[in-house]
Amino acid sequence: MVQVSAGLVKQLRDRTGAGMMNCKRALAETGADLDAAVDWLRKNGLAAAAKKAGRVAAEGLVAVATDGNRGAVVEVNSETDFVGRNAEFQAFVASVVALALGRTGGVEELALAPMTGGATVADTLTEFIARIGENMSLRRAETIEVGEGVVGSYVHNAVAPGLGRIGVLVGLATGGAGERVEALAKQLAMQIAAANPRWLRIEDVDSDALERERAILTEQARASGRPEKVLGKMVEGRLRKFFEENVLFEQTFVVDGETKVSEVIAAAAEEVGAPIAVEGFAHFTLGEGIGREKEDFASEVAAVLKD
Repeated sequence: MVQVSAGLVKQLRDRTGAGMMNCKRALAETGADLDAAVDWLRKNGLAAAAKKAGRVAAEGLVAVATDGNRGAVVEVNSETDFVGRNAEFQAFVASVVALALGRTGGVEELALAPMTGGATVADTLTEFIARIGENMSLRRAETIEVGEGVVGSYVHNAVAPGLGRIGVLVGLATGGAGERVEALAKQLAMQIAAANPRWLRIEDVDSDALERERAILTEQARASGRPEKVLGKMVEGRLRKFFEENVLFEQTFVVDGETKVSEVIAAAAEEVGAPIAVEGFAHFTLGEGIGREKEDFASEVAAVLKD
């Protein structure tokens, strides 16, 4: 029998929210293959993996900043939300995102950028760690720029301007200008924050992810006991639901709860008299994908693995 480690059980539990015994069984059934175990749990109705994966498990702040056709979003983590409420820490994160707005490199380059006084971002963060006594990290940063147009932003659960727990950027390339385009950018940023799409268009959906979803939906359809001849239609219908949940252009616009997002963009383009293209978006949720240790986890797992 495949030996399942406590660490692997924990990883699967963090990703799916499923019970420990179910996680252990899933790993045993799939030869300790983590991705296959996630699929096994979903096929058996034991986890909503697509939505539970990457839940918030760390504190700190997400920050956004925009300037016309350019925007930046960064995440700086801490151990407790107390640090996120600290005014000095907030000022630091705001300075970091302002630096990111003027740079083109990744998070490693950003960490080496000089701040006021000459110390780098990394050095300043190290000083915070020594003084406050919590582990902190500059986890990630992303920028979006369009040649002509606007980058919109939105911050959810804001604790200060541009600082909160969810940060979104969306870039609109268009020759149109004015309040209508800026309003659309803001609305789309709010849409992305609320609905958390994974892709922009259906054609952007990762082929491996699509095939995995199709396989899972096929198994679920067969388990329903319906005739084989109708399974294809059932799978295609459920795939449409998958696209509506995960593809921005296929989602229902949260502002009116009726119109498809792609139709909202087309209507706005007609109003301003110029095409509007969504060039890309970034969505940061504080702590997503970071596992938080439970104090009693080791003893709990040990008891289960003895069974």
